[in-house]
Amino acid sequence: MTRVLVVDDEPQITRALVINLKARKYEVDAAPDGATALQLAAARHPDVVVLDLGLPDMDGVEVIRGLRGWTRVPILVLSARHSSDEKVEALDAGADDYVTKPFGMDELLARLRAAVRRAEPTGGGEDDVIVTTEDFTVDLAAKKVHRDGRDVRLTPTEWHLLEVLVRNTGRLVSQKQLLQEVWGPSYGTETNYLRVYMAQLRRKLEVDPSHPRHFVTEPGMGYRFER
Repeated sequence: MTRVLVVDDEPQITRALVINLKARKYEVDAAPDGATALQLAAARHPDVVVLDLGLPDMDGVEVIRGLRGWTRVPILVLSARHSSDEKVEALDAGADDYVTKPFGMDELLARLRAAVRRAEPTGGGEDDVIVTTEDFTVDLAAKKVHRDGRDVRLTPTEWHLLEVLVRNTGRLVSQKQLLQEVWGPSYGTETNYLRVYMAQLRRKLEVDPSHPRHFVTEPGMGYRFER
């Protein structure tokens, strides 16, 4: 059974989450502050963490960093903060996704299920290296992309950008992470690079580049690859 750690200092939100999660057969632990959250995470080893950033004893980003010191458990941030800088900070610290309050319970539960699925180990076979969409196929081992039965020619930079996104399928990848993984650690603010190269990937791989379904922009935050 999947165990969820809910970290929020608002009793009404915590109660609503606990009720909805238990109704769907999740095991649930709840913490009202960061220190309790870190203690419960170490003791109970949750499969996913739902974390509010505005905690009474420490900032939620500190909790993320504390968790990332020893675990790769999926972290779904839940916060009333709307600033893109704060969202990016949480993602850079190691959060996997971000839901802004007020939120719809169905959306939150869908994102939670997706986070748990992404964390499940794969079988080590072909599924690890072949990613198939309705429109194209990415072979990570051979570093090739096929569309309509033909190879798609990508530059090394286009390929590297595609590879980072595909290896994080369904997960929001921040602009800073993409820049540093593709161009190097000294990059972090050159978002115009991303706009240019994402446009090139969409032109080569999307059926309708002006309305992309696979390479999704999260304005001010980053990009997400969806099958």
